Amino acid sequence: MNKLKDRLKDEILKFLPFQVCSVINKLEDAGYEAYLVGGCTRDMIMGKEPKDWDVTTIAKPDEIKKLFDKTIDTGIKHGTVTVLWGDTKVEVTTYRVDGVYSDNRRPASVGFISSLTEDLSRRDFTMNAVAYSPRRGIVDPFNGVRDIKGKIIKTVGDPDQRFNEDALRMLRAVRFSAELDFKVEDNVLDSIRKNSHLIEKVSSERVREELTRILVSEHPIRFILLRDTHLLQHILPEFEICFYTIQNNPYHIYNVAVHSLHAIENIPPESMLRWVMLLHDIGKPLSKSVDENGVDHFYGHSEKSLHLAMNIFNRLKFPSAFIKRAGKLIKEHDRVIETTCKAVRRAISSLGDDIFLDLLKVKEADIKAQNPEFMADRLTKIENIKSLYRQIKERADCLSMKDMAINGDYLINLGITEGREIGRILNELFEMVIDNPELNHVDKLKEIVLQKYFK
Repeated sequence: MNKLKDRLKDEILKFLPFQVCSVINKLEDAGYEAYLVGGCTRDMIMGKEPKDWDVTTIAKPDEIKKLFDKTIDTGIKHGTVTVLWGDTKVEVTTYRVDGVYSDNRRPASVGFISSLTEDLSRRDFTMNAVAYSPRRGIVDPFNGVRDIKGKIIKTVGDPDQRFNEDALRMLRAVRFSAELDFKVEDNVLDSIRKNSHLIEKVSSERVREELTRILVSEHPIRFILLRDTHLLQHILPEFEICFYTIQNNPYHIYNVAVHSLHAIENIPPESMLRWVMLLHDIGKPLSKSVDENGVDHFYGHSEKSLHLAMNIFNRLKFPSAFIKRAGKLIKEHDRVIETTCKAVRRAISSLGDDIFLDLLKVKEADIKAQNPEFMADRLTKIENIKSLYRQIKERADCLSMKDMAINGDYLINLGITEGREIGRILNELFEMVIDNPELNHVDKLKEIVLQKYFK
């Protein structure tokens, strides 16, 4: 293990940007030992370039601020100062011990200390409790390097204590498993089950953030760990029920929940799209019926899914623009679009370009998570719709009233002055044009108006 750490010391150096080294060196040159710690050290050991930089040091916050020209008091009462070096941000935190966790989320107080090992002992998982100094190498009192190389998630010390200190750590364990493709140690899983109720004390915003990161990860199927650890029943009980909803019909081979998780795997890792796939069928348990042949049906499930999804999005405090867009896709996900130019034009006109294209992604992901026996023909239909879409855009067919060759002013010049009449005529003309785009010329529309409305 020592030879491995020596080798890693040299490998880590290639990831360190000049700016981060400069922050550490300035602290060290002033007499304050400093180490990279947490996710950035873990990522470098894994051979990945970190996105964020965290440094832990013996220097107190006021001493850190005196050393650097540009700083931000990010979390000064917890000992954290953000140092700005060029365009790089480095979060620098004083060695500390945490006081009592009265709310299962944050310590009521912190105390500054001089021991790196004691600071590392308060951290969540062994993989995040490895420190690295360009001058002194790796400090690893809890065998975090071994666990990183073994791809396993273990807590630092007693998992019950760690999760009672900060209940969000339970969700973080699942999220790290999904992001890093690590296995959660069995005793950690047991502890999460035992303490799962504590997740209800965590803010909706933090729960939303962790769930989203699980969904957009490379292994979103690990979302299923939320059920295995009993967390799901406390944060998304509506989805928990979907694991018990069998879909006994020719198009499905999974229960509703597992189908939804496989659908997530088949759509681009954009948060809104993956939330849509998670919740697109969440109303099926409320709409299930069985016919005389024993075949399951889910009539009206899109509307019920929309209603439940709106409750969930609001409960988790998603932004209103996100809710509106995601809700539209959930409502429309089962919309039938025939493979004709007329039908595709009407769908684009009704939904708008962006929603229409996202809807095709949703439909494709939905199909890929269903019975493979019927997959090829249904995916071919989606490709044909995409082809028609491209043809429509290349021809610049009229898709909205603003694309029409005439407008209200034109009708006024023809002698139609009543406002409601103008609106009615324009709507009727648009209905003609969207089905027959060749009519969208001034002369042709004028002829229609004169023949139909000037009798």
